[in-house]
Formats: sequence, structure tokens, C-alpha cells
Amino acid sequence: MFSKTCEYGLRAVLFIAQESAHGHKVSMSKVSEEINSPQAFTAKILQQLKRNNIVTSVKGPYGGFTITEEKMETKLSEIVSVLDGDTIYKGCGLGLKQCDANSPCPLHYKFVDIRENLKNMLESTSITSLLNDMNLEGFILKR
Repeated sequence: MFSKTCEYGLRAVLFIAQESAHGHKVSMSKVSEEINSPQAFTAKILQQLKRNNIVTSVKGPYGGFTITEEKMETKLSEIVSVLDGDTIYKGCGLGLKQCDANSPCPLHYKFVDIRENLKNMLESTSITSLLNDMNLEGFILKR
């Protein structure tokens, strides 16, 4: 449903948030390793997240990426918007260029409900709430 960029971005944010919650900064290479993403691709994603003030970075030997306590309340919808724009809410379920209420694909009306539910979930879920869920369930990000 999400682009690869967005999938890796969400995983990167969660990993950085996990580490930030314990007072740690993480290097780009460590993020790349933990989310199983190519380093150059990870670097571009992290740059985009930094440019949009979702993550912060400190240069130097004791540097790395972190997420501030304030930014832990960022909703997933903001991250998705930064990385994928709003196409997830508007695109055709079959990927057709011409699909709308006037010219619907066979999935159009079923997909309207799915997109609305997804939008509601992304707009109501913060980084903090996901971290709490991950801690309760013993979820390990790296698979």
C-alpha cells in the first residue's frame, strides 16, 4: 500500500524513536542495517525526514539521528505525507490513471472505505503510541 520509500521511512522513524527513547543517537549506517535498507536509499529518506523536521541529526563522532520528545507526538499521516504525498488517499486501487466516481474501476467504491479507514488510522496514530504498542507486544523491528 505504501511505497518502498514510505515503508523504509516509517521503519526508520520507529527505530530512531526506540533509540531516542533510551537517550541514544543512531548513525545512518545503523538505521540502514536495522531496517534492512540500502545505505544510499536510507540516507535520502533520512535527509527528507530531517528537512521536514521529523528527525534531527548531529554531526561528528558522537552524532547521529534522534527524535525529540516533542516530535514523538508526530502522527503517522505527517510522515506518510512527507514521503508519499497524498496519493495513498487518492490513487486507484488497481493503479489505473482514470478512476473516479464518474469512471470507477471495479474496486473503486470498496477502496473508498479502505482509504478512509487508513487515513483515520494514520491521523490518529502517533510515533509514541506505536512505540508503546511495540513495547507491550515485545515487537522487534528487524525481521
